[in-house]
Amino acid sequence: MRGTKVILIHILCWSVLLGYQYGGYLLKIVSFAGAAFGISISLVQLIAFYICFLWVYPSYLKRKKIPQLTFGLFVAMAAFILFRYLIEEVVYLKLFGINNYPTNTTLIHYVTDNIYYGSSFIVLALAIHSAQQNFRDELMTNSLRAEAVKAELAFLKSQINPHFLYNTLNYIYALAIPVSKQLAEAVLRLSSLMRYTLSESPNGKVRLTKEIEYLESYIALSKMRFAPHFHVNFKAEGWKETDEIAALILIPFVENAFKHGVIDESDHPIIISLAVKSQSLLFQVSNKIGTALKDPSSGIGLANVQRRLDLIYPGQHKLQVTSDGIDHQVELLITLSPNVIHVLEKYSKYISI
Repeated sequence: MRGTKVILIHILCWSVLLGYQYGGYLLKIVSFAGAAFGISISLVQLIAFYICFLWVYPSYLKRKKIPQLTFGLFVAMAAFILFRYLIEEVVYLKLFGINNYPTNTTLIHYVTDNIYYGSSFIVLALAIHSAQQNFRDELMTNSLRAEAVKAELAFLKSQINPHFLYNTLNYIYALAIPVSKQLAEAVLRLSSLMRYTLSESPNGKVRLTKEIEYLESYIALSKMRFAPHFHVNFKAEGWKETDEIAALILIPFVENAFKHGVIDESDHPIIISLAVKSQSLLFQVSNKIGTALKDPSSGIGLANVQRRLDLIYPGQHKLQVTSDGIDHQVELLITLSPNVIHVLEKYSKYISI
């Protein structure tokens, strides 16, 4: 439905533009050749426009790929010149015995003259693409604001009971120490998990170190619950102390693996890996799919995680989930944003005011 609406808008806009441009033909006598050449140049201008609007600018302008952008603009201009030559100098000449340029026109003159006529619609495509992108960014910003308000209200609403539970766990930990060291450690782990879920930052992100510690605590607590029949391999490497990530964005994939996967087979352990390289975080989880009936309840769910990724990392993430009925794999690639505050602190001594 949305695609049909967009097509209709394009048709309407071009009808108005071309109707205004060539409406004068209805008010005065125009030769057949003049009308034919007007139609041909409009046609090839539309071709150049949509090459830029549908391919060149969406693919290369936002990502600032200058060489690819330059090549794309060259392709659009070459298409304009080539199609115009084929229509006006080949097809029209053969069908109607007319052509637009004199036979003694040099190649250099033909190319430079057509660059002038072709560039207008290439620039028009840039203007419309930029306006459309700004409109989409504004919608995304409004969506983010609405989601932020909703999340803040939900967060404030959830503070009373979690804080009470966290304080109670600390009290139970103190009581458990003389009774059982293992019980006290389990309560401490659970208290640590609760403290992390209650932490909040202005931008909704935390140090990656904290997220990794949370994963380790969650895995350790699960191991205490299921040991010795618990086989999970977790590895994290390449991360720096200054790296940041959206809080609790990784744990749903681990919860899902523990819930639906096999954890009691040493030959098929759940494998969890996290690696950071050049500001790109690669998080992978693989597990053998279990056949036993599991608790239908779940955490925030993979659909909600995808929604959070779309809002927090638009155009900066790639999530791939595959399953063949035997094994289940998750691969998440995120481009981490640099910690601006840390960078300013690091280089502030070199800045003089």
